[in-house]
Amino acid sequence: MLEADRLAAIRGERLVFRDISFKLDTGGALLVAGPNGAGKSSLIRALAGLVPLVAGQLLWDGEDALDDPSLHAERLCFVGHADAIKPSLTVEQNLAVGSAASPSRIEAALESVDLVRFAPLPARLLSAGQKRRLALARLALSDAPLWLLDEPTTGLDSASVRRLEGQFAKHRAGGGMIIAATHLPLDLPGADKLAF
Repeated sequence: MLEADRLAAIRGERLVFRDISFKLDTGGALLVAGPNGAGKSSLIRALAGLVPLVAGQLLWDGEDALDDPSLHAERLCFVGHADAIKPSLTVEQNLAVGSAASPSRIEAALESVDLVRFAPLPARLLSAGQKRRLALARLALSDAPLWLLDEPTTGLDSASVRRLEGQFAKHRAGGGMIIAATHLPLDLPGADKLAF
């Protein structure tokens, strides 16, 4: 279980959020909504351990989640607002970098986002939506129980959103948890909501 207790963070000498509390059980989901600049991305990054908290505590099964940064990194898959794609690498190479996944697992991840036919192409040739799908293919490679997503549907067409929602359902059915900052509605049945 993940529990946030009165979290607060500062970025650029500005308090971006405070008193954020929630609990997320296995199979749970949390949708974070609010206007641009409200602190949604900062919260997702703080939950990933990328933005320091100035108050509150993030707990994983009752223990300080951020006490061991390496362990915390292992239990989450973070897909930020930026796609983190290396344009000179092929689509397939982008997924292989830093991954111990087999070629068949990489192909399955590309299939999950309908990019198999683009595997040998340099990523710079992809459209914005295809680059986003490539970034989201990392979810299929991850065994991490917690997915932290910042605007995951940016640039996606409706078919891609439906595929992503299918991945969400499969992850949650296996006991995984999802926290997503989004402006658009997502089909995450029973998800809690956190409004900024």
